[in-house]
Amino acid sequence: MTTNETAMRNGPVRSADLVPNVRNGRGAGAFFAVVFSLCRLRRLCLAALCALVAGLLFSRTSSGGEGQAASTPESSRGEAAAPSKDPPFYSDKLNLLCFRDEAGLDHPVRGAADWMKRRGHILAAMEQVMGTRPPLEFEGPPPVEVLEEIRTGNGVRRKILYTVESPANRVPAYLFIPKSGGAKRPAMLCLHQTTPEGKAEMAGLRGRTNRQFGLEVAQRGYVTLVPDYPNFGDYRRDAYAAGYASATMQGIVNHRRALDLLASMPEVDARRIGVLGHSLGGHNALFLAVFDERVRVVVTSCGFNAFSKYYGGNLSGWSHDGYMPRIRSVYGCNPRKMPFDFTEVLAAIAPRPVFINAPLHDDNFEVSGVKDCVQAAAPVYRLLGAAEALAAVYPDAEHDFPPEVRRQAYAWLDRQLGL
Repeated sequence: MTTNETAMRNGPVRSADLVPNVRNGRGAGAFFAVVFSLCRLRRLCLAALCALVAGLLFSRTSSGGEGQAASTPESSRGEAAAPSKDPPFYSDKLNLLCFRDEAGLDHPVRGAADWMKRRGHILAAMEQVMGTRPPLEFEGPPPVEVLEEIRTGNGVRRKILYTVESPANRVPAYLFIPKSGGAKRPAMLCLHQTTPEGKAEMAGLRGRTNRQFGLEVAQRGYVTLVPDYPNFGDYRRDAYAAGYASATMQGIVNHRRALDLLASMPEVDARRIGVLGHSLGGHNALFLAVFDERVRVVVTSCGFNAFSKYYGGNLSGWSHDGYMPRIRSVYGCNPRKMPFDFTEVLAAIAPRPVFINAPLHDDNFEVSGVKDCVQAAAPVYRLLGAAEALAAVYPDAEHDFPPEVRRQAYAWLDRQLGL
């Protein structure tokens, strides 16, 4: 085991005093605050080295360095990076069947071509908050290091590291490969909630048994990849020192590279890949699906509501270093100033199928705000001929993905992906 691999296994701060509610899926703000305060202390030191390290990495890349098939342009790496053109600001984010032209005039969305104009504005607005997507272009799948392989009842489970932009960013993950008899199978990318264990809980190795969604999906016969989000589980990553404007965008890039990995596997039918996530993973699943149309189906649990109804419109929980700091620094944690909302995020996935678990007593994502998003997105799904593709259930539960709802979601997945 290398020194780096040992460091990656040490895990985040686990004190119950510091993260009192993390293990039950809440207390995300406190946990992120502890972890990312450490990153701030490191950042002063890293800043002096950042230019040197970046220069070394990118010079290595330009000469065909190992693990990096193409370079990331300088303009895509800094906090100052912004979309090439500002999208129009829509004050009404519930009425999505309209778009604004370059002259500032509003027009009704009458068909798919019109909707693509509004959708383009939504993606650009998300980038205003998250930072511009690096135009990463790779020649093939990410390099993968297998750290261990364990035989399971229906296949194998591998603990791996996969490379994202460069060898400086390798994401720890569990990869489940079921026995297939040579036939290609659908695949699922499973994204964990706010928990110190990160991927290990979703993979069924630690934490609560009611959070082992990745293991459960794998046991149904899906090729399943379960990665860590930055600064959870075994993964240490200062996205800001690396040039990102948000940890959210770093997560999106990591997850897009995860799709590259899955799509390259001989066991996987690349036309049948989905994403599932709970809480932190629930909104990360939506973000990935917006920015990468290879995601054919989404299951999101306890992952979002309209910003105006998130803790009464106080967006502080979205604004720390674990998410999108511009929500505070640029938009003052004010929903009325936000360039995008989850009404638009959900609609931007249309016409691809989405299953939503939104419990009636979720104290993170108040349920009427979820219903606002579903109601706003539904006309877009109808416009694109996919009214039945948007499914939402509202169980009598708290911030949870109850077993009976999971069974319903998994059966829905099976139908959508043809398992």
